[in-house]
Amino acid sequence: MDFIDEIRQAAEKKIIYTLHALDEMNKEDELITTDEVRDVIFNGEIIEDYPEDKRGHSCLMFETPYGKRPVHVVCAAKEEYLAIITAYIPSVDKWEKDFKTRRKR
Repeated sequence: MDFIDEIRQAAEKKIIYTLHALDEMNKEDELITTDEVRDVIFNGEIIEDYPEDKRGHSCLMFETPYGKRPVHVVCAAKEEYLAIITAYIPSVDKWEKDFKTRRKR
């Protein structure tokens, strides 16, 4: 099974948000909804994979929910749930125009 399938299966069971994710999602200039996060999970793509993450295998996903604005979600699939580690609106300061490629520093 591909890792993206594991992520989606975990999300179908339950999605849990870390406090950090909720803080990021609730920033006044971002206000990312749980519907947007779900759209990234179920329709987006993995743009970075972190198999050795201390929180367990995690990844960075990207999607433009409802064709409106790009959203990045870092998540980790657990046996009983999907943990949303963070979610944010990527900036062109750190990302190329495709929002999938990090800018070289």
